[in-house]
Amino acid sequence: MLYLLHYISTVFALEIGEKAPDFVLFNQHGKAVNFSEQIGKGPVVVFFYPKDNSIVCTKEVIAFQALEPQFHDLGAKIFGISSDSVESHADFAKKHDLTYDLLADVNSKIRKEWDVPKALFLNGRSTYTFDENGILRNIFTGYFKGLEHATNALEQVKKLVGYEDEDHSTHDDSL
Repeated sequence: MLYLLHYISTVFALEIGEKAPDFVLFNQHGKAVNFSEQIGKGPVVVFFYPKDNSIVCTKEVIAFQALEPQFHDLGAKIFGISSDSVESHADFAKKHDLTYDLLADVNSKIRKEWDVPKALFLNGRSTYTFDENGILRNIFTGYFKGLEHATNALEQVKKLVGYEDEDHSTHDDSL
């Protein structure tokens, strides 16, 4: 079964080197976010997660929040996407003091268009890192690796902007 889970989680519609597909979704404040408007402003990280308030998802969004100042300093934007409603995202973001946007893909339209892999019957967990020109540079997947999505994305953003850390570490004790 784990082999099947791994196989399912490594099939992608988006390929490394492709331009970011555009979309418009509403954030936790009810404001429309147009993805194409983020292009040209710095790297963009989009992480798809299964569900607000689930254990692994909560750890994942908190991990991204803990690293958000580093993403910000590198000029990167973070967007979390799930099929939860704007209202659910608002409560979830408030509960965990999130400063980045959670986008409501209520009908899973973007998840389907991007062919975000499922883990059997559950919505999958994948993180996409785009450069400042909107070109996909990395895909990280792993259903049970919520914390690793944030640290992997930060490493990818550092590579994109040519950042050299003295100890090459993204360890954060607050995670």
